[in-house]
Amino acid sequence: MKGQKGYVLVQKFSFHGLSWRTVLQTVARWHQRYRERVELASMSDEALKDIGLSRADVEREISRPFWDDPMSK
Repeated sequence: MKGQKGYVLVQKFSFHGLSWRTVLQTVARWHQRYRERVELASMSDEALKDIGLSRADVEREISRPFWDDPMSK
C-alpha cells in the first residue's frame, strides 16, 4: 500500500491538544461576541444612556479584536 501512487498519510488534527469541541465552542463564542458588539454599536445614544454607557465606551469596546474577552480577566 505505501508504495502505491496517491497514498496519503493522514495525521490526527489537533490544536495543541484541544478537542474539536473546544475549538468549535471557542469559535462560536467569538462569533457571539462579534454579534454583540455590532448590536451595541447600532444602539442609540438614549439607549446607551439607559444602560449606563457612553458612545466613547462603545467605541472602545467595538475596537477590540473579536478574540479579546473582557470578562475572562
